[in-house]
Amino acid sequence: MGQKIAFFDAKSYDKQFFNQFNKEYGFDIDYLDHRLSEKTVHLAKGAEVICVFVEDDVGKELIDQLVSLNVKLIALRSAGYNNVDLEYAKGKIQVVRVPSYSPSSVAEHAMGLILSLNRKTHMSYYRSRIGDFKLDGMIGFDLKGKTIGIVGTGKIGKEMIGIANGFKMNVIASDSKPLDSVAKELNFEYVSFETLLSRSDIISLHCPLTEENTHLINQNTIEKMKDNVMIINTGRGKLVNTKDLIEGLKSKKIYAAGIDVYEEENQYFFHDYSTSIIQDDVLARLIFFPNVLVTSHQGFFTEEALENIAKTTLESISQFVSQKPLTNEVVFQKRI
Repeated sequence: MGQKIAFFDAKSYDKQFFNQFNKEYGFDIDYLDHRLSEKTVHLAKGAEVICVFVEDDVGKELIDQLVSLNVKLIALRSAGYNNVDLEYAKGKIQVVRVPSYSPSSVAEHAMGLILSLNRKTHMSYYRSRIGDFKLDGMIGFDLKGKTIGIVGTGKIGKEMIGIANGFKMNVIASDSKPLDSVAKELNFEYVSFETLLSRSDIISLHCPLTEENTHLINQNTIEKMKDNVMIINTGRGKLVNTKDLIEGLKSKKIYAAGIDVYEEENQYFFHDYSTSIIQDDVLARLIFFPNVLVTSHQGFFTEEALENIAKTTLESISQFVSQKPLTNEVVFQKRI
């Protein structure tokens, strides 16, 4: 087809999988090292389609600039779309996403964080490398019989419930739209969010980010949790007020935290700052807690997920070029 695509913030793995599946479509993909910003948006000139990731903040000004460059489609190679001002984009530019690329990859990563934090695997790795084989400070607990609270029972949340059941945990969940048939099928109990906070030994976040649940985990909700709770966030960074999380860790109300997403991650994640000074004091403090494990938004990062992202994104672009209905279009809908 020859359609030009301006592909922002391209990594080596993006090129590998998109090139593999683009053989079927023959698009002209211009891989750009830079993130989409007001300084780099001019690089989209000549392309009707841009491809961006969750770290690209596509607000009103950028949308206006994209429209002026004759860009007609924003292809998100992600499930989340809160980084795009959909209300402002409506009627100006179309937006598509990848609604589901590998729910199991994120759920498995969440359980990996739980296991590592519980059994101190990450600490053991560094200790043994310097010849320290003591067990002091390394005590964990059996997951069997513990209560895990799953916030959000979409595809990823349901995968997480299945994994937790495999460990013979007591599973409770909260969701704005609970489905009793799902609870019966997967053997868990729906409870209110307040009840989940008070009963859970581990809380794992798997809900999308909305205006209503921004900073869902904050000083007030942390106070309602059980003592020594573990918090896992593989959802969206802004579900957690990080400063309040740190205070909960300092007071030892929170036993441990596994963070794959961070509310200001677009400044650091997916880039190498190993020889630089991290200017974000909150992130710098967070990563030095021994009972905190920070991973750089890699929950999705499996071969299967990257294949699905490339396939779905390219198929959406193909539908756009062929003027077919966009299966994965995201359109702003005003709340009533």
